[in-house]
Formats: sequence, C-alpha cells, structure tokens
Amino acid sequence: MPRSLLGRMLLLTLLAVLIAQGLSSLFWISHLRTSQRDGLLTSSRSLAYSMAASVSYFRSLPIGYRPLVLDQLRSMGGTRFFVSLNERPLNLRALPDTTNKQAVIDIVQDVLHQKLGKDVELQVEFVSPDDLRLFNGELKLEELPRSWAHYALTLEPVNPPVLVTQIRIGESEWLYIASLMPAPYVTLEPEGLPPQQVISIAFTSLLLLLFTGLLVHWQSRPLKRLARAARDIAVGSPDQPLEESGASELVEVSRAFNTMRERIDRYVNERGQLFSGISHDLRTPITRLRLRVELLEDEQAQEKFSHDLDELELLVKGALQCVKDTDIHENIEPVDLNQLLQYVAGPYIADGRVEVLGAALEAYPGKPLALKRCIGNLLDNALKYGERAQLSIEDDADAVVLHVDDQGPGVPEQRLEKVFEPRFRLSERGQGYGLGLGIARNIAHTHGGEVTLQNRREGGLRVTLRLPRLEVE
Repeated sequence: MPRSLLGRMLLLTLLAVLIAQGLSSLFWISHLRTSQRDGLLTSSRSLAYSMAASVSYFRSLPIGYRPLVLDQLRSMGGTRFFVSLNERPLNLRALPDTTNKQAVIDIVQDVLHQKLGKDVELQVEFVSPDDLRLFNGELKLEELPRSWAHYALTLEPVNPPVLVTQIRIGESEWLYIASLMPAPYVTLEPEGLPPQQVISIAFTSLLLLLFTGLLVHWQSRPLKRLARAARDIAVGSPDQPLEESGASELVEVSRAFNTMRERIDRYVNERGQLFSGISHDLRTPITRLRLRVELLEDEQAQEKFSHDLDELELLVKGALQCVKDTDIHENIEPVDLNQLLQYVAGPYIADGRVEVLGAALEAYPGKPLALKRCIGNLLDNALKYGERAQLSIEDDADAVVLHVDDQGPGVPEQRLEKVFEPRFRLSERGQGYGLGLGIARNIAHTHGGEVTLQNRREGGLRVTLRLPRLEVE
C-alpha cells in the first residue's frame, strides 16, 4: 500500500476502474455471446432448409442425370455448397466437441429429418479444412481445381470449419454436401473482448487516473500547507496565518488550526510574562530577607537563613534560565553550523581539549542563538565530566547529526533519561543548575529534533544531537 495520499487514491481508483470495467465487460460479453448464439442457430436452421431443398432436388432427378447436373454446376463455378455423389460415406476427422458445434449439428439434423423423413440416413459433422476429404478417392481440398471447391469452402485469411453433411439417397449413393456457415457466424468459438474494447478500457482507465491524480494533488495542497505550518510551530517560525482555501472540510481544518496557533502563542506569551513577574516579585523579598539576616546576632541562625535564601535564589535563577534558554520567539534563519561550531568550541580547540571532525554541507534553517545555547550546553557538559571532547558532524538530505563524545565516566543506564530532568545532577562538583541537558533537548525539540545519550564501549559518553532538515515544497 503506498504511503502517500496520492498513491493510495490512484491505487483505489485503479482497482475501482478495473472492477467496474471487468463487470461491465463480463455483462457485455455475456450479452454478445447470447446474441451471437441466437444468430448462429438461426443461420444454421436457414442453412439446413437450403440443404434439404438441394437433397430433394437431387432425389427428384433420374439417377443417370445426377452426375451430369453436378458436372454442369462445377463448370458454371459451383453454388454455395460443394456437392458430390459418393459410393459410401467418407470417414472424416471431426473437430472437438463444443457447445456451439453440437447445437448447430442438432438443428441441422432436426430440420433434415423433418423435411426428408425420419428414416433418412445422414451424418453431420464439422471438419477442419486441412482434414477435409472429397470424392470417393478422399482427395484433399488443395488437390482440386480452385473453381471446383475453393470458392465455396475457403474464406481467406480466416480458416473456418466446414460443415459436412452426408445423406443416403439411394443404394450405394450418398449425397455429400459441404459448406461454410454464413457470415458473420463462420466460427464456432465464442468471441472474447475485441481489441477496440480493450483499447477503450485502457484509455478510459488512464484518463480517469490522470484526472484523479490531478484532483487529489490539487485538493492535497492545503494539507501540505497545514503540515508545513505545523512544522513551523514546532520550530517557532514567525506567526503567519494559514491560508483558508480548498474544500469546505479543509477550510474548517485550516480555521481550527489558526485558532489553535493563536491560543498556543497567547499561552506562551502569558507564560513568559508570568515567569518574569514571578522573578521580579521574588527578588525583592529575597534581597530584603538577606538584609534582615545580616542584622541577626545569632551566627548559627544567620547561617541557616543564608543557606535557605541561597537555595531559593538558585531555584528562581534556574527557572528564569530555563525559560530564557528555551524561548521560541527567535526568528528562523539560515545558520552556518560550521561557523557556529568554531565560535562555540574555538577556545577549547586552541588548547587541544576539543577536536572537530566533519562539516555541514549547507546552512541549516534554525534559530542561531538557541542552537548556540544547545551546542554550548552539550559541549560544556562533555568538558565538565570528561575534560576532553570530540565533535563529529554528519550531514545529508534528511538531517544534520552532531556527535559529542567525551572521555568521562559515562552515565548509568538507568539514569540516561533522568539526567534530562530539571536540576538533576550526577555530580555536585562545579557550578550549574542541572539544566543544561534539559535545555539542549528542549531546543532540539523546538527544531523538530532530538538529543539522545549512549555510553561508548571504549569509555565515555556520546551525546547525539539530530536536527532534521525541513522539506521544501
């Protein structure tokens, strides 16, 4: 099953066309064969009456005149029948039995018995022209002069079967009558679909698929715009209302999407304002409390209050940093990742602590400051726990992948996801709020990417930043 909507619609349309055309062709062939069979039986009956008339005529002739009449008929070019008088019935290899063949033979026999009498001896059979035998010497058709039999028993380039009727009209005297079925019933085989019908079905199917493909492509354009707009929300592009066009259902979806985006933007703005207001409101009482703590005479109580205020201020600063570093209001623009890596890792490359391998093939559409914070946090984390780091970059049409390998102790397997949680730290040494990896992952998520951790076999930790490239329609 194709993955795209266009491919699935074309496949379903093709199946529907094939089924519909197959059923209509089946009904058409059934009707055609019925009408052809009725025409074949009617023509057979008419042919049998003509044979009966010819037999009655020859019966009425004196025995001595019968060969003379046959010679005169051949000299004149013959009739619709090839007629001869034989001493015995010839043994002919009959064609295989079919429904049409047997029906024609039954009608011919019934008419001949009806006109010539029930007791008349006769043999009726269909024979291939190649197996046809004539006269007492059982000559082949091609051995006779063309004027004798070819005009009555051949129909080039078709090679139709020959109806041979042998009737006893006297002692050692059998009247041999050979003829073709009248046109257009020269064949006993049921006809299938004519080539014109097959070509018509194929042409109709191609036209229907073409117009269906154009229709689906035209109607799916709003869906593609919706998908791009959804990706733009994920990477924080400027707020541009989605065009409400297309079918009524697509207009409803686009309108609902625009409403949802407005609500998300309002929520994000309110969140930023809320955190700014909280930070402003908390810093004033924290500063006032510090001044009051300095006035305490009990040094032990003063130390406890100072410790609590330090923790409170750390929480406020961490929350503010988290909001600031994951802010999504930065505009999207082409970012030279090679230059950005040199800027972030430049000081560490100079002292030999960081090595950069590979390069980005082209600019990446993203938020430069956010990406700088993201990569900077990953590099700082690697240098903090591993002292040395290696940055390797891989770029292709699908995504840009940055591997940050350090030489540290790694992370326990059960904590590979927990380290992304706010204020979670594996070690208490050094400064920080335990927000670096979480902020880096949030920034990656806003670009539609991901940050993953993996312990290396040779020791140390590998942090992988994957940033997918947006599809360009």
